Amino acid sequence: MRIIEIDHTRCTKSYACIRTCPVKAILIRSSDEMPVVDHDRCIGCGSCLWVCASNAVSHTSELELTVDMLQSGRKLAAIVDPTISGEFPDITDYRKFVEMIRSLGFHYVNEVSFGVDLVARKYHELLSDFRGKYYLLANCPTLVSCIEKFYPGLTDNLAPIVTPMTATARVVRKAFGKDVGVVYFGPCLSAKHEAGLYDREGKVDAVLTFRELRELFDRFQIKESRVEYSDFDPPIGYLGSLYPISNGIVYAAGLNESLMHGKVITVEGRNKMMDAAEEFNRHTENLKKHFNAFYHAGCLTGPGNTERSNKYLRRTMVVDYAHKRLKDFDKKQWEKDMETYLQLDLSRGFVRDDQRLPAPDSEQVEEIMKSLGKSPDDNAACTACGFRSCRDFAASISQGLSKPDICLNYSLKKKQEYIKTLKNNNEKLKKQQESLLEKEKNLVEENQKIRQTSETTSALLKNLPSAAVIVDDKLKVIESNNSFIKVLGEDAEMINEVIPGLSGADLKSLLPHTIYNLFTYVLENDENIVGKDVHHGERLLNVSIYSLKPGKVVGGVFRDMYVAEVRQEEIVNRVNEVIDENLKMVQNIAFSLGEGASVTEKMLNSIIGTFKKTK
Repeated sequence: MRIIEIDHTRCTKSYACIRTCPVKAILIRSSDEMPVVDHDRCIGCGSCLWVCASNAVSHTSELELTVDMLQSGRKLAAIVDPTISGEFPDITDYRKFVEMIRSLGFHYVNEVSFGVDLVARKYHELLSDFRGKYYLLANCPTLVSCIEKFYPGLTDNLAPIVTPMTATARVVRKAFGKDVGVVYFGPCLSAKHEAGLYDREGKVDAVLTFRELRELFDRFQIKESRVEYSDFDPPIGYLGSLYPISNGIVYAAGLNESLMHGKVITVEGRNKMMDAAEEFNRHTENLKKHFNAFYHAGCLTGPGNTERSNKYLRRTMVVDYAHKRLKDFDKKQWEKDMETYLQLDLSRGFVRDDQRLPAPDSEQVEEIMKSLGKSPDDNAACTACGFRSCRDFAASISQGLSKPDICLNYSLKKKQEYIKTLKNNNEKLKKQQESLLEKEKNLVEENQKIRQTSETTSALLKNLPSAAVIVDDKLKVIESNNSFIKVLGEDAEMINEVIPGLSGADLKSLLPHTIYNLFTYVLENDENIVGKDVHHGERLLNVSIYSLKPGKVVGGVFRDMYVAEVRQEEIVNRVNEVIDENLKMVQNIAFSLGEGASVTEKMLNSIIGTFKKTK
């Protein structure tokens, strides 16, 4: 039966449940590292319920099944663990408690204490008739599951006697009929597993914790102040009322626990129970004792209780309750009832359900220990991971039961390294940030200079008497001045009213192809065109186009040659150019003549010299 569930929507991955599980039935197998329950390994101890701060861990509930049974009209018997004496101190009289349960709709209410008495008598008979075999008392379902799954060789040493819950189920069916439904209220979760092991007379139809019983009282609005007294239905238990205390069953069975002559050793608590199972497995013949072991502190601190604190106060309340019950106890009637119900079959068997994993390779375990920062020869352990030693923890990693992060020391070391890395990265980022801020400051200053230059250039452009335009590589106007717009005509002036400076306008739509082709040429060849005369309508334009940013930006300057000032200036410029060219030609001619005269002189001198020699 599935007992424990984990709600991954609530889980914070603290892994507290993994660390506390005594048999490592909670694992990390998924890619997102969420804990999951291996239900085959789970022994139903409930330790994980109390350590999960986010309430992601819960147990299977049969509360709704019980409500359906109550509403079905079927005859039902409630069997109640005697731990009620320590669990319900808020209810002033146990008889009020009994009537509250009846008010839920139960026809019969019996205390499990009588079942304890029957089981105690069977233990007395079994252990008194010693035949050389030592037993583990099988009253704690968690212990039984642990032995069947992780010490299967000890299943023959489990006492072959049913638990008080099952014994009481057999009693109420004998008393009230085989068809009566049975619901158990108690502090134990692993009892949920045991309830499904039997058919017919020994079957328990539903197991509810005391927490769930309180939920039923709240749902049906049942309060102590609204009910009268009512006692448990017979048969009534005797010393079985002491069962919540770990050695209560031993006391009820009349078994000797003295140091010198005792036959039984009582063990309680998670670690002590696990240690007892291990020692019993290894040293049975040397111990020469029967073991009465409980996973929790008896039933006083079981996981189904509302709280687990004040153990000794609860113990006192159990003893006081037993005293009250025995004050006017009819022991003769109890003995008659015992004779009647001891005829029931209270025997049971056990199943070997071996969940042990193969022993891991020792070399692999040592490698894992080294990776965890542990020395393979070091047997010390903090046990915070839930294992008895670092080697056991490393072995579980090798078997796939654990992850390195479960180790707190390893996890803290990784976090410290991570923090150190973050600190170094933060320092680098801080330096980079400071560098970026400095660059940003420089860029802001540079942008301001560029803006000022741009504004100055733009103002200069607009005040030029000549028409000027700057375009991008798509021949889209970046900026132009009023003189350029006047050169283009009235259509351009209208556009300028909507889009100042014709920004974004296509030059192809503004100028004839003979002119904008010149822009294209400069863009493609990065070669300036200076002083080219081009006709535009009735105007003769002197065009100069310059590459401002190769392949990206070009600028053009247009001068209307028919404007008087421009014409006069241009005539003077061109006359000056002609004069300069003529001067260059004269200089070249003079140079050539000079060179020629010099050569002639040399030739004449050579002829005269030759003539003189022949003479």
